[in-house]
Amino acid sequence: MKNINNSKLKIIPLGGLEQIGMNITAFQFEDSIVVVDCGLSFPEDDMLGIDLVIPDITYLKNNVEKVKGFVITHGHEDHIGALPYVLKELNVPVYATKLTIGLIENKLKEHNLMKSVKRKVIKHGQSINLGAFRIEFIKTNHSIADASALAIYSPAGTVIHTGDFKVDYTPVFGDAIDLQRFGEIGKKGVLALMCDSTNAERPGFTMSERTVGKTFDNIFAEHRNTRIIIATFASNVDRVQQIINSAYKYGRKVVVEGRSMVNVIGTAADLGYLNIPANTLIDIEQMRNYPDEQMVLVTTGSQGESMAALSRMAANMHRRVQIKPGDTVIFSSNPIPGNEKAVSKVINELSMMGADVIFQDVHVSGHACQEEIKLIYSLVRPKYAIPVHGEYRHLKAQAGIARSLGIPKENIFILSSGDVLELNEEKAAVTGHVPTGAILVDGLGVGDVGNIVLRDRQHLAEDGILIVVLTLEKYSNQLLAGPDIVSRGFVYVRESEGLMDEARRVVEDALENCRAKKITDWGKIKNVIKDALSDFLWKRTKRSPMILPIIMEV
Repeated sequence: MKNINNSKLKIIPLGGLEQIGMNITAFQFEDSIVVVDCGLSFPEDDMLGIDLVIPDITYLKNNVEKVKGFVITHGHEDHIGALPYVLKELNVPVYATKLTIGLIENKLKEHNLMKSVKRKVIKHGQSINLGAFRIEFIKTNHSIADASALAIYSPAGTVIHTGDFKVDYTPVFGDAIDLQRFGEIGKKGVLALMCDSTNAERPGFTMSERTVGKTFDNIFAEHRNTRIIIATFASNVDRVQQIINSAYKYGRKVVVEGRSMVNVIGTAADLGYLNIPANTLIDIEQMRNYPDEQMVLVTTGSQGESMAALSRMAANMHRRVQIKPGDTVIFSSNPIPGNEKAVSKVINELSMMGADVIFQDVHVSGHACQEEIKLIYSLVRPKYAIPVHGEYRHLKAQAGIARSLGIPKENIFILSSGDVLELNEEKAAVTGHVPTGAILVDGLGVGDVGNIVLRDRQHLAEDGILIVVLTLEKYSNQLLAGPDIVSRGFVYVRESEGLMDEARRVVEDALENCRAKKITDWGKIKNVIKDALSDFLWKRTKRSPMILPIIMEV
């Protein structure tokens, strides 16, 4: 039997590093693999028509017999969103806290996976044994309830993964983060700390979620005579709770609008994470029975998403809610990097309709700033630091914090997705790389749109398409009909008849050329037509549309 002490723990991020989103990390010790989180990310601007992006789990599929389960830190899309897609290919049990499992079950229902997927609710403080690992759930605070950090105990040492967290001593619901437990585990010795880096560039502490409740109270007191519309993240149950508290205090009714908002609030209320006074929540249909000054509307769309409820109201496309002069609209969120333009557009549209828009001081982050990160390091005292959850600059800022607390440079690892970090008490090093990547989901198709299709979409979007249709006689290749040219997204044909006539002549000349050179292969003929037409159009318009020659024979 080989000496267990020489075996190393492998940490393999399969996504989520150098980006916000698509978090998924495999922990492997010999024949046991445990996967932490399984998130999606949203498409970049150049991913035309893509709905969502999920991680490539080739490595897990190739080692399916070793995978013991998914352990989920909290219920945000960038940590649970890919589960239904991944569980179809890799059916292993899922472990998480109560609200997180509730939100995962919403997804499993949509994908008809409730019967096939095993799931288990774990309480904070509980541990589960999965192969060579024991995993303990530790209570933390975040912008969604029931968030957990994980202590991952392996024969090679203990790793603490904070999940997404902040330190909130006065949370709206439940207990404060269990700092004592971090300290106890730290005393026994921790091999590595994987800590949330989202706010690692920001000095100081993140404010308590409760401070937002005070702000809401003040706004409600100042705007007693107007309808109040508040946009926030659907998943922030504590934020919604505080809105409900203020509404109740000032005698207002609350309507929840937006599909994701209705889903999450429903699940949270069923599981006891929301305390709603009787007769406070009303259906959107009943809204017309109450005067404006008794109404609060809680809605999705705080990020300017074009299809979300608030954006539809701003564009005057919402079926039941019209913005009126005097409405007070509150953005209870910060724009996620990249969404600033969309948010600004919605604010302008709302202002033009006469609404009073408030977006200062009505939001606090769900992530730890520098002082809280330092607190966790000081309690855990890890040998190695592995910054996670953030773009490269955030990971680098976290590495800087670790250095300032005395962790030597060679013990800090900024990993890329796919890196295999092997570590034990003696040493740690990146020893290899596994395949990772982004699988694109478009409608019901998973992975059937790749780079080539995207390149074509880009090409069509930029320059349009020209279709050339012609009929040739079977053996002589004599032109019998055409060439007809149809264009979409290239030029407006009615005003460019001259250009189209010339283009037809170019195609005819190209065909004559082929006959003169005795080219009979249709593939070649198509290429000659394409090249000739492409050159002509580039010279005349400086555009290069996609050209599709279609040849029919008689």
